[in-house]
Order: sequence, then structure tokens, then C-alpha cells
Amino acid sequence: MTDEERLVADFRGTGMTVGPHPMAYHRVRMEKLGVRRAVELSKIPGGRRVRIAGGVIARQRPGTAKGFVFLSLEDETGVSNAIVTPDLFQQNRLLLSTEQFLMIEGILQNQDGVISVKAASVAPLSITHAQTSSHDFH
Repeated sequence: MTDEERLVADFRGTGMTVGPHPMAYHRVRMEKLGVRRAVELSKIPGGRRVRIAGGVIARQRPGTAKGFVFLSLEDETGVSNAIVTPDLFQQNRLLLSTEQFLMIEGILQNQDGVISVKAASVAPLSITHAQTSSHDFH
């Protein structure tokens, strides 16, 4: 089996993979695009523009958040969090609600050790045809 065939089979059979994370197969391409690993974000000063990417593992839109959406993206090193403004969400509603893998660019925020990226732009990311799942809007 190719790496892609194995990923598809793993996710179809168990909902996860026992091999490398899907993002690991694309790390060289991600580096060329300037995408930072989740593990690197704590070393970057707040206020810097960064690009993150990964599989969407959670989408949250709390009623008390005034329309802000919070995303958790998983790569091969961990989880990065993104904050999406109501306007950006409205402009990209379908993309942000349905894509399995996303690339997000924005300003890194580090408030009391809580690290997130305030999204300025979002894009779909073609990583695998495996059907991954996320926890959406809970």
C-alpha cells in the first residue's frame, strides 16, 4: 500500500492512524510555504505574523463569544489554536465549517502562556483523502 492508501484504510477502519500523522508526509511542502509546527509557536514572540496548518480537530462557536469561532488544528507535533473573527467566518463559512485540513495565517497571540493565532486569512489544504473527523460547534 502507498502511504495515502494506508491512511485512507486506517481512518476508514479505526478513525485514526497508527502511523505518522497525515501532516508529516507533507512537512517539506509546509516548510516551503512557511507553515510553523505547533511545537514551535511557544518560541515565537507575540505579535508576529505566522502561518499554521493541520487537521481540524475542533470547531467551537460559543454563544457568549459574540460570533468568534475557535479552531484547533493538529499537526504531527501537537495542537495549534486559531481565533476567527465573525467577519472572516462569514466570508469563509463553508470552508471553515467543512474542510478537514486548513492553513491559517495571522498574528500570533501569547497571553499568559495561552497561544493562538488571530486569523487574517484561511485556505483549504489538500493533505489526504482519508475521512478524518472533528468535534464541531459544541
